[in-house]
Amino acid sequence: MAKISKEMTVGQVLALDRSSARVFLEYGMTCLGCPHATAESIAQAGAVHGVDVDALIEALNKHFGE
Repeated sequence: MAKISKEMTVGQVLALDRSSARVFLEYGMTCLGCPHATAESIAQAGAVHGVDVDALIEALNKHFGE
């Protein structure tokens, strides 16, 4: 089971499991294919999009735990 952290990039998470995209989309993070997805951490991307990063990380870890 993968452990997702705020320091990981969106791209790293998607590389582990492409179906995790739905979790990002549920949180309003729609730029999954943009260049920033491979450069910015989830924390940085969440701040730009006004996302509750802690809730997103919790949801991602739940997704990977399923």
